[in-house]
Amino acid sequence: MPYITDHKQKFADLKFHIENQDQLRRRANGGNSILFSYVPKEENLYIEKARELYSENAAFIDISKLLIKFIDNDGWDSFQEYYNDFQSTPHVIFRSDDPSIDLFDLIIGAIEEASKNEQIPFLIRTGCLFGTGIDNVNIMENKAVMRLPRPLVIFYPSKIEDDNIYFLNFKPASKYRCTLVK
Repeated sequence: MPYITDHKQKFADLKFHIENQDQLRRRANGGNSILFSYVPKEENLYIEKARELYSENAAFIDISKLLIKFIDNDGWDSFQEYYNDFQSTPHVIFRSDDPSIDLFDLIIGAIEEASKNEQIPFLIRTGCLFGTGIDNVNIMENKAVMRLPRPLVIFYPSKIEDDNIYFLNFKPASKYRCTLVK
């Protein structure tokens, strides 16, 4: 099991990047995010360890809870109808430019709230973003994220082959505006 052998080094690397934000920005092409990669089936182990290590100075932003909140805002029936109408263009549902609050707005709002409370924002359960049209790069390139006084940490269920990262082990992902902890 990779967790047993890898977690100590990964968390040491995470701590280094959090504490060296200037270097992070240089390595991340001006970005302010850390992509924390792990095998998807070990997600609970990594989240549990992160909660143990960062319980006092981090805000754990659970994407699954934000997704439920987003759906509950209009109710399941309204969401289902809207989703059926726009399922081929999921970004219209979850990350639109209109003034109504969508999932992307809830995520950015939670990140800004963590920052306002002087906490490091940790995004967890990011596998829930699959199929929403929200990619990690959309979050990392957001102006609010780029200006954070502490870096955003994105827990990212993925595999790495050669120099490529695959979200949920199959979807090619961007690591342009972040530093990768693998």
